[in-house]
Amino acid sequence: MPGPRSDEVDRLVSAWHRERPDLDISPLAVLSRVSRLARHLDLARKAAFTEHQLEPWEFDVLAALRRAGDPYELSPGQLGAQAMVTSGTVTNRVDRLESRGFVRREREPSDRRGVRVVLTTAGQEAVDGALTDLLDRERELLVGLTPTEQQQLANLLRSLSYEFDS
Repeated sequence: MPGPRSDEVDRLVSAWHRERPDLDISPLAVLSRVSRLARHLDLARKAAFTEHQLEPWEFDVLAALRRAGDPYELSPGQLGAQAMVTSGTVTNRVDRLESRGFVRREREPSDRRGVRVVLTTAGQEAVDGALTDLLDRERELLVGLTPTEQQQLANLLRSLSYEFDS
């Protein structure tokens, strides 16, 4: 059985180890690969969204509404929390998505001052199409791993990111 293949990160780590044997270079072996994969993922996301005439932020808002489940609506505050943006940014984004027919605003039935942002059929079709395309592209990025290895990697990355996300 052949050993692991060598990549550009292996060459970088080897060169640093040769030039700075006094340093523990091991973080580079992991995080340089994560960084490189993140660039490939970013390109895949942009391609999938461009194919469906969506900006990444548009997909993020539409996806938040779609994930909310039927009736596919959230308050502006909930959208801001999910997208980690200010209320002013949410207002601007909703305005732009509303002008494209992807969302509509409705009054909160229990509070006339409140507003709900609702995903329209056109918005659902756009986000569903972009998601399908994105998942196809993401599968291509993971083609070198078996399903078991993908699950192992997901578990390891969850452990690594837990402290940042909790």
